[in-house]
Amino acid sequence: MTENYAEFTAPGVEMEDAHRVTEILQVRLHALNDLHLTLKHAHWNVVGPEFISVHEMLDPQVDAVRGWADLVAERIATMGVAPKGTPGAIVTGRDWEDYPLDRASSLAHISALNDVYTGVVKDFRTAIAESGKVDPVSEDILVEVTRGLELFQWFLRSFITKADGSLNPVTE
Repeated sequence: MTENYAEFTAPGVEMEDAHRVTEILQVRLHALNDLHLTLKHAHWNVVGPEFISVHEMLDPQVDAVRGWADLVAERIATMGVAPKGTPGAIVTGRDWEDYPLDRASSLAHISALNDVYTGVVKDFRTAIAESGKVDPVSEDILVEVTRGLELFQWFLRSFITKADGSLNPVTE
């Protein structure tokens, strides 16, 4: 055993399966930690006519994403693995680019955050499929988080959706 693994896992889950699922969950934990920081960054740097509505819309998203990170980390720990939540672990454990905007219009941030959510949701859906093969409890957690992420993406998309239903992303 390495220092990150305990001698136990969740009852009924084979050790090898638990380690595979916790690897999946760990990458999702990095994504959630990264997302909550990205959302807060956008919250601080959004400007323009829609400032207050976007600024205030993002705080509940930050809070929910932080809560989901805790849920995922606790599942990792329940399965006998030490979750990694340090800034360095996020940076070394991710394969996506850093958020591209600093101070920018509300619509530019919303367009960029829409792209972030698309990547996070796609990866969560892959994680759901993989974890569901061996651990329905972890799968259920990932489904719960994905449901919330998709809802928040819908909120953002309402700002950049035209009446015909097409997306009209803004770039600066």
